[in-house]
Amino acid sequence: MRVALISCVKTKSKSKNMAKDLYISPLFKMNYTYAKQNCDKVFILSAKHGLLEETEVIEPYEQTLSKMKKIDRIKWADDVTKQLSAKNDLAKDEFMILAGKNYREFLLPNIRNYTIPFEGRSFGKQLQQLKERINGHL
Repeated sequence: MRVALISCVKTKSKSKNMAKDLYISPLFKMNYTYAKQNCDKVFILSAKHGLLEETEVIEPYEQTLSKMKKIDRIKWADDVTKQLSAKNDLAKDEFMILAGKNYREFLLPNIRNYTIPFEGRSFGKQLQQLKERINGHL
C-alpha cells in the first residue's frame, strides 16, 4: 500500500472544516492532489493533532513544529508513529513524504520504505514540479 504524509500549513480556512479542506495554501493543495493521484491513503501531519485522516473535522489553530523544542518534536513524532502503526504497516507499506524536515526527521527512523520526492527544493520549485507531475508532464 502507498501512503502519503502531508504536513499541515499555516494558511488555514477561518472555520471548522475537514482536514483536507482546512489547509488552503497552494503548496498544500497541490501536495494533496498529487498524493491522491499517487497513493492509496493520505494522512495529514498536524503540529497540534498529530496524524489526521483527511476527512477528520477540526477547528483552525495556530501551532507549528518549527517553534517547538527538540524534545517536544521527538514526543510528537513518537505519538504520530503510534497513530501511524495503528493504521498502517510501517515495515511493508510505502510512504511518500510531502513534509518538511521538522515533520519528518524523527518519523523516518520508524518507517522502512519511504520517498521524499521534493526534498531540498524551494517552495517555488516544489509548486512548479507538482504542477508538471499533476498535469502528466513527468
